[in-house]
Amino acid sequence: MSPSQHPLVELVDVSFSHGPDLPVLRSVDLRIGAGDRTVVLGANGSGKSTLFRLLAAAWRPDRGELRLDGEPVQYNRAGRDRVRRRVQLVLQEPDDQIFATSVFADIAYGPVNMGLGREEVTRRVESAMEAAEVTDLAERVPHQLSYGQRKRVALAGALAMDPSVLLLDEPTAGLDPAGGRQLLRTLDALNERGTAVVLSTHDVDLAHAFADTAVVLIRGGMVTGDVGEILTDRALMERARLDLPWAPFVSRVLGRPISAPQDLL
Repeated sequence: MSPSQHPLVELVDVSFSHGPDLPVLRSVDLRIGAGDRTVVLGANGSGKSTLFRLLAAAWRPDRGELRLDGEPVQYNRAGRDRVRRRVQLVLQEPDDQIFATSVFADIAYGPVNMGLGREEVTRRVESAMEAAEVTDLAERVPHQLSYGQRKRVALAGALAMDPSVLLLDEPTAGLDPAGGRQLLRTLDALNERGTAVVLSTHDVDLAHAFADTAVVLIRGGMVTGDVGEILTDRALMERARLDLPWAPFVSRVLGRPISAPQDLL
């Protein structure tokens, strides 16, 4: 996000722990603006999922603030509803979010609970299904779908809320290469319409291909910067227990950039 751009959602001096002996994040700051493409990287247990839950107001920080449109979020029903209308989190495991007896009903759950009228609910669900490429699954029973299809249904459920910021925890985990390409095309299209996309992944090549900004979590702290500079910092990547991406080095040999998801996967 450029320094002049107004953040949609931000964490300010945030710390979080699972108890006195289990600190996860310490005094971290993160700003997400309209149209941002951000990747969150870190070893297992570094706090990626925790960071996403804090951004979505699912968890409350021990210290610091979550701000939406520059205003501190209140951790009551009204405050959390305010965040849910703008920020949506898609978990790594789709079965943690899908529960209805049909795909259409599952995607409609959020808009219905917003109190929207039937026509608007239908419009949102149909638009979300089209964006996530699950229109043909509308009447199917979710638990009978493939893992990749369930992932796309969970994504459609988030899109039906028409969020400004979309948080995706390991969105390509468990998908075959074709499923990963399909999902990244969807995210690319959403981002071009102005949706800020923040995803976590262990795949540094995917991160380099998709994002403009990289966030690396290390021992409770955070390093943020241009994705190309961050992911080619050998010392930083070693500290974070991450591999270096091959894409920047291959692009130098070929004499052309490798930056789009379709080039990578």
